[in-house]
Amino acid sequence: MSTRYPFTAVVGMDDLRLALLLNAVSPAVGGVLVRGEKGTAKSTAVRALAELLPEVAVVAGCRFSCDPASPDPGCPDGPHGEGAREARPARMVELPVGASEDRLVGALDIERALAEGVKAFEPGLLADAHRGILYVDEVNLLHDHLVDLLLDAAAMGSSYVEREGVSVRHAARFLLVGTMNPEEGELRPQLLDRFGLTVEVAASREPEQRVEVVRRRLAFDDDPAAFAARWADEETALRERIAAARTLLPEVTLGDAVLLQIAATCAAFEVDGMRADIVMARTATALAAWAGRTEVTSEDVRQAALLALPHRRRRNPFDAPGLDQDKLDETLEQFTGDDEPDDDPDPQGPGDGGPGGGGIPPQGDGPAPEDASDVPGNAPGNAPAPAPRNDAAEAGERAAVKAAEPFRTKMLSVPGLGEGAAGRRSRARTEHGRTTGAIRPRGALTKLHLAATVQAAAPHQRARGRSGPGLVVRRDDLRQATREGREGNLVLFVVDASGSMAARQRMSAVKGAVLSLLLDAYQRRDKVGLVTFRGRTAEVALPPTSSVDAAAARLEQLPTGGRTPLSAGLLKAHDVLRVERLRDPSRRPLLVVVTDGRATGGGADPVALAARAARLHAADGTAAVVVDCETGPVRLGLAGNLARELDGTAVTLDELRADSIAGLVRDVQGNHSARRAA
Repeated sequence: MSTRYPFTAVVGMDDLRLALLLNAVSPAVGGVLVRGEKGTAKSTAVRALAELLPEVAVVAGCRFSCDPASPDPGCPDGPHGEGAREARPARMVELPVGASEDRLVGALDIERALAEGVKAFEPGLLADAHRGILYVDEVNLLHDHLVDLLLDAAAMGSSYVEREGVSVRHAARFLLVGTMNPEEGELRPQLLDRFGLTVEVAASREPEQRVEVVRRRLAFDDDPAAFAARWADEETALRERIAAARTLLPEVTLGDAVLLQIAATCAAFEVDGMRADIVMARTATALAAWAGRTEVTSEDVRQAALLALPHRRRRNPFDAPGLDQDKLDETLEQFTGDDEPDDDPDPQGPGDGGPGGGGIPPQGDGPAPEDASDVPGNAPGNAPAPAPRNDAAEAGERAAVKAAEPFRTKMLSVPGLGEGAAGRRSRARTEHGRTTGAIRPRGALTKLHLAATVQAAAPHQRARGRSGPGLVVRRDDLRQATREGREGNLVLFVVDASGSMAARQRMSAVKGAVLSLLLDAYQRRDKVGLVTFRGRTAEVALPPTSSVDAAAARLEQLPTGGRTPLSAGLLKAHDVLRVERLRDPSRRPLLVVVTDGRATGGGADPVALAARAARLHAADGTAAVVVDCETGPVRLGLAGNLARELDGTAVTLDELRADSIAGLVRDVQGNHSARRAA
């Protein structure tokens, strides 16, 4: 078994360590979401926590880790009587981002079903994680079908499996811990709310602390066992403190004055639902137990708010998480009761080196990354802002205007059946989704279609000499299930920022429309990119990325002015899509051109050049939508002409709204297919 990096050897990262330790003291807190840049030891700290958890008493031989003191009456391995019991270390089960649904919840034991003719259940990762930790690295990249299953299990504390003739329910109460890099996209709000606490981490900028990080990491890599032995005493002391806090936890009292502070704080920050209040109460109680006290103080409430509320106050996906600490202090001061205890107000207890507790001196902001090559750097979602342009001579240039309020948009999809990454936009053949049929496998079998396999093997049983209950199956009998679901696409926005769009109200409406489409792309798990054109050229304001937040930020800063080099914008978009097809050929693009259709720059005949550039996209088969921004009583219809050259669809800003009755266009597919047929 490999040696893990000791938890007490983690440098700094006080908030992260405290959040993890509070969950170790009280698993009812609900887990931790760790957000931060790559190379900040997020995974190192989480994996090290498992070594500190107390052993778990289980019924001997139970695959579902039933507690001998109160076994699950519905356990598939039950009923459990007064049989043997055993103690084992607490498990930390890792859920890979690319795991299958069967691996997560369990499924029919195919081998026994075919060989013995019995219907048996093979447990999945949720059963393994019961009474332990379920850890998801890069949780924001988890496929939606797995997120749905996690939400169900987290809400009910049990997992229900109804598939392939198997009907099973088993307990699944686990500590959910996830790590993510926000540059790669955000979490669905439902899953985000399931994490009790959230912590933002970043690498230290202090040279001395970074030196200590590197020194410890190199020492660990040279001799993991010897390094772990150096920290054994600190690990033991921290493990004992966790056990003592767990013992003290039932004796901690939560007074009415403290409950009022918790309720007032949640109300002041306008969080949705009541889960925030409950999590704050549990966290404040765990903080008091961790400090060795039996009464919760205002400082416990403050610390609990800083950990439990930042990710719950996001009003939309583009809001940055965080709390206004001045507002928090004012709220707590306003609702401070007279029965505040006078004992030690320090929620960390005596002798702590910092918020992380456990006698760990705060010597830095984090350990070295698990991989020495994993160091912070530029990523697609963290691209540097475009270099400033010297366009002072451009006539009519204006500063950026604020976007109008976003709205729910109509569904825009790519025609046909794709095979891209799982998402929520266009129809696709996927590894997950509804089963639509069965085929002979062309390579390795990944998804067995049991009924089709049995049907193929059944006529040959007598000829194959079957004598027992098992089915005689050969390679030629196996059938691969074909499934259809939804895929995420690459939505590339080409936005006209020229002088013809510069009227403040008009550009505000345009930005609001693009922001609405970005919000839709976020919800449908798309990658997005942003190309803008104005003045003399076009530029890639944001290379294709999963961080829709970054696209929204670039859009907000977009100035307007100058000529309208429409052809340059379309050609730049063509170059971006060409490169992306080489990088990810299975992800189909959707081109969204936001313009009034005018072309006043780029050559002697800018309209003809724009039409020629549009035909390049049509020749590639790129699905396209032109959002017509032309306003006023007299309209030239230039955006409609551009849409025809693109072999796409034109919609006005009004028609883009989901609740609009001005247009009948629902998606790209209808008009695109009709034009192909014509």
